[in-house]
Amino acid sequence: MKEDMDISPLDLDMLDIISKKLLSFDDLFNFSAVCKEWRAVHKVYWRKFLESQSPLVVQTTSYAKKLYSFYSIPEKQAYNSKMSYFWGLYYCGSSSGYLVMAGGNNKLQLMNPFTRKEKTVDFSSVREDFFYDTCRVLLAFAKDSNEFVVVALCGISFSLNVYQSRFSSWVPYAKRGKPWKVVDFVVLDNIIYALTDKVEIGVLSLNSTSLKLLELKNTPDVTPRLFKLLHCDGKLLVVRFVPKRVLDVYRIDFATMSYVKLESLGELALFYSPFKCYALANPGEWGYESNRLYYINSKSAECEVYSGSDNVLMESIVLAGSRHVLHKSKPYWLDWCFRNLHDEVDYSLVE
Repeated sequence: MKEDMDISPLDLDMLDIISKKLLSFDDLFNFSAVCKEWRAVHKVYWRKFLESQSPLVVQTTSYAKKLYSFYSIPEKQAYNSKMSYFWGLYYCGSSSGYLVMAGGNNKLQLMNPFTRKEKTVDFSSVREDFFYDTCRVLLAFAKDSNEFVVVALCGISFSLNVYQSRFSSWVPYAKRGKPWKVVDFVVLDNIIYALTDKVEIGVLSLNSTSLKLLELKNTPDVTPRLFKLLHCDGKLLVVRFVPKRVLDVYRIDFATMSYVKLESLGELALFYSPFKCYALANPGEWGYESNRLYYINSKSAECEVYSGSDNVLMESIVLAGSRHVLHKSKPYWLDWCFRNLHDEVDYSLVE
């Protein structure tokens, strides 16, 4: 084939077929760079891909540390990407479609592998609070603005720090678990809610270093550190899960200001990992079952599916075929990634 051969006049249907055969994000981005016609096809395919709410499983390996896979369970398909950008860094979670990593360079590296947008945040001023393997991070964008907020929690000291890009600085909210220990946080209706070790829920202010605790009734009296805070379909949920042993799900009723325990998940499906818990209100639309909890078992490299009524193990899904790896390379199934998630906060809602 001649080097100067023009391949752009291919039929649009043919280009669409080619784009769907590319399972590497890197190849898809290269595909869009060929010419205007190829870029137009890529734009349509990519928009449909990003609009899907189907969660992907994030995977890496101990051998190929520069590679990440994003595996779709319903499609039984993996999307791969080389991320030398994250070489030698520790995974801190997935938030607003971004992967968040921390490392010895005193920087948080945030990259959206689906859009290639990147952000870097220096955390040298709060370096003592970053224990990489226990750090949990939330990324949210300011409403009607290009500014963003990063909330970082250290799982060992329970130190809580907040970075606001409008000030380009970190502010400590809790130091070594004082005045309270936050164990999780989530954004609902443009407000950041935080869960404490006493199963209290508070509103995190971005205009002051305060956590306004809600006066809630029927607060669960159980091991608090096992709880995770999440939202779904406009509702605030609290989940406590131990495989085959405990599955407690509570909805916060803002009308009565109380915890309401759910007998089952009903039409919901939960997606649980060591980092976070997510939920879908209509999971069947994306190939998942209602009243199920999908749990990433990082030790077995499987996704275990539990009943949302009695916590019985229904099946174990082997996440095979996501990428061919060498026999020395142990797969690590890290987390769930909702590629369409985009959290926003509104500074005016919390004084």
